[in-house]
Amino acid sequence: MYKLGYTAGVFDLFHIGHLNVVRRAKEHCERLIVGVTTDELVFQLKGKYPIIPFEERIDIVRNIKCVDDVYTEATIDKFDALNDLGFDVTFKGDDWKGTPKWLALEKEFAARGVAVVYFPYTQQTSSTKIREIINHFNV
Repeated sequence: MYKLGYTAGVFDLFHIGHLNVVRRAKEHCERLIVGVTTDELVFQLKGKYPIIPFEERIDIVRNIKCVDDVYTEATIDKFDALNDLGFDVTFKGDDWKGTPKWLALEKEFAARGVAVVYFPYTQQTSSTKIREIINHFNV
């Protein structure tokens, strides 16, 4: 079991896939910190703002019983969070496993003594799918 775990996400339109990652992460560490991406960073990365504002998303995550603390993720640099928090493991959905970005991050994390653990991505539910359904009915 790891001492301090970290996972992060947008957590827009909170759904069972989000909860699955958070719950599974907590099963692997004594303390779990969850980063919530700011609205501005989401816009920078995806070209659109989340439907649910940052303050509401972070409040939702803060109130999940298996979350020990929350962190404002305001930069794309994963090592900002590491430097601020000092976690020894980070958790990610396996849809990122094997991507050039995460292969490079795995090496850099390993060099700093941080493990990367992937969990199965919840295929049937995603914020993107929910947003598509909402957009379809908001014609």
